[in-house]
Amino acid sequence: MSLITTLARLEAVRTGRARPAATVRHRHLSDRPLVFVPLTTAGEAGAPLGALVGTDRDAPRLLVVPQPRDRDLRSAFLAELADIVLPHLESCAAVVESAERAETDPETGKRVTVEVDLCADAAQLIVPSRAGIDFVRLLGRSMRFRRTAEQDPEAPYPAPPRVPLLGRWLTHYGERARVPGSSLLLAMTDLLGRHWATGQSTLEDQHLGALLAWIDPPEGMSGAQAAERAELARDAAGQLLCPPAGPATDPAFDNRLLAPAIERYDRARAALAAAEDGLEADERLGALTAAEREIRALVESRTRPTWEAVWRGLDLLRALPPGARVEERWTRDRWSFTGHRDRVLAGEPPQPRRDDAVTAANKLATREREQARLEAQEALDDPLVMAGRRLAGEAFAGEVVDVVMAYSEGKRPSPRPLVTVRTDDRPHLGERAKVYRSLDGKPQTAEFVGFAESAGGEDGDAGGPDGAHVVLRVLDKMGRGREPVAGSLPEKGDRVCFTLFEHEQRGGAKLPDPERTPWTHGGPPGERTAPEAADPMTEEDVL
Repeated sequence: MSLITTLARLEAVRTGRARPAATVRHRHLSDRPLVFVPLTTAGEAGAPLGALVGTDRDAPRLLVVPQPRDRDLRSAFLAELADIVLPHLESCAAVVESAERAETDPETGKRVTVEVDLCADAAQLIVPSRAGIDFVRLLGRSMRFRRTAEQDPEAPYPAPPRVPLLGRWLTHYGERARVPGSSLLLAMTDLLGRHWATGQSTLEDQHLGALLAWIDPPEGMSGAQAAERAELARDAAGQLLCPPAGPATDPAFDNRLLAPAIERYDRARAALAAAEDGLEADERLGALTAAEREIRALVESRTRPTWEAVWRGLDLLRALPPGARVEERWTRDRWSFTGHRDRVLAGEPPQPRRDDAVTAANKLATREREQARLEAQEALDDPLVMAGRRLAGEAFAGEVVDVVMAYSEGKRPSPRPLVTVRTDDRPHLGERAKVYRSLDGKPQTAEFVGFAESAGGEDGDAGGPDGAHVVLRVLDKMGRGREPVAGSLPEKGDRVCFTLFEHEQRGGAKLPDPERTPWTHGGPPGERTAPEAADPMTEEDVL
């Protein structure tokens, strides 16, 4: 946690209201996000009880599993979920635009630019909390290996063809959610927690109702009071006024309302199966329908407040202007979405249960690179985030007090001007350390030369009444001529900000292709291994 965030949390405690942790929105928000509010059964990890899903705030689709232990009912839930989600994914996958991409020519080995199709937009999925992302990942894992009647006519529980297809998409979204800065699958609690600092812990911020209570408390209540009410207040029947964001349910709801309702449903279903004539069957069918309606009403009563809270959070986030580099990160999400669409259309098998060594290493390297890129871009987009980096000594801002033209030595001297910046910050500058500033969206590199003499200080001193005077040697982005091009250098009196971190992350060492991987990491080289079998069904595979 940065010092700025700590100060913001202390200020939130003092004022009784969440404080901004950002001045711009650092994640992309779609015009038509698909909101998914799942609910699971207690005591049986991952077994779906119901869900609210849809893109229309006023008309969500309610899905319910009246008896979560019934495999047929769970399968019907997954099939209905696929019928809702897949058309939305396919509508985004169907609209493409032309884009250029660098690829390696298989014949020459050189990098060439080719024109390919890129999805004009990608489907965005939003869940209430981080536990919702884990549930999406579990759904994908349990659905993508389901066998259909066409694939295996003897499968004991064949799935509709769209169920494993949705499982592959959800698996992709779950993996993409692990990439820092991605906006394909987002948790509302993480979104709000990134842009506001509350007076409670980050663990408590995972309660969506409490988090919103700090950000926008009711009239006459402080954030702490409103958050406590959201977490603990109950009605006369002992039920929480603000149900948890899910997918877990409250024990009082399970014991007092849900369990008796499911028991009545089971009795009605058993009575219907034992009916001896049509008249008796019609009467008992009405009782079964009433019991199912009761469960649907209970599920909706637990999911509807969370549904409204998610959309309320979207309203708060849309009030913030988007960061300058948000669209760039969303474009990478669109490339990821397009790549998965192409793999599905090409008939490739579902994602394996475990990645091979090279794939796992590539994923880890990608996440590390994207984390560094995200931190740099957020600081460049947001003065408040940059202030935290300045307090940490990772950047400094100040006024240019002198620009002296100098040249490199050699047959063809290049401009290497010396720029002196007066700053009150205390950057952690080492000998010949590289620093960077944004010039027309591109990083310009400079080299730390030393500290100039400042008023009240001595030569080499990092401080004084007038602040430190940092001398930098500009190294690039000045054109190819002997004289720097206009606008490539700061002028005396300009306010500038230099960072000690790079703005663009470099790629790491190239890993070998899977077929050239040594035996210690999945080889031996050149030997074709059989594809890994689908996940076997276990007792824990509740879906």
